[in-house]
Amino acid sequence: MIAKNLNYNEYNAYYDRYLQKIPGNLELGILLLENREEFLGLLDTIKLEDLSYSYAEGKWTVAEVIQHIIDVERIFQYRSLTLAREPEIKLPGFDHEAYVPASAAKLRSLKSLKKEFKAVRNAGISLYQSFSKEMLLSQGFVSGSSTSCRALGFITAGHTKHHIEIFKEKYQI
Repeated sequence: MIAKNLNYNEYNAYYDRYLQKIPGNLELGILLLENREEFLGLLDTIKLEDLSYSYAEGKWTVAEVIQHIIDVERIFQYRSLTLAREPEIKLPGFDHEAYVPASAAKLRSLKSLKKEFKAVRNAGISLYQSFSKEMLLSQGFVSGSSTSCRALGFITAGHTKHHIEIFKEKYQI
């Protein structure tokens, strides 16, 4: 399944901003693998002192952004699993702004963040590979919007790509 085959009734229009950042012609598994390597490559360029850097007052630190990416990935995997097992379910949203300060990302090492991201992404790749075509197409409601299991996988990659671009543009990484 490829992103360009997604229908607009499979996700909230808010996520178009992430889907536009990924190639629409890659299978989900390949996309997640390539996206993983791109992000890990970026993490390899980060220095210890970069972790506490924020490009402006009130903006997240590098460590907080990395933790945010991991948290969102986990949440999207949970949502995908739930939609695959219980189509038509209604799942609540989450406040990513509240998760960041609660994450204690500032206390994490770069090595531990990289290890966690890799483990979470690998688990996600395995999860999506385990789904049948029917499961990937199953839909429910997330934050009040009709959402498909497969859309969440593609959005995950787009979300990571979004933050890669922010790291390069705003954090100069």
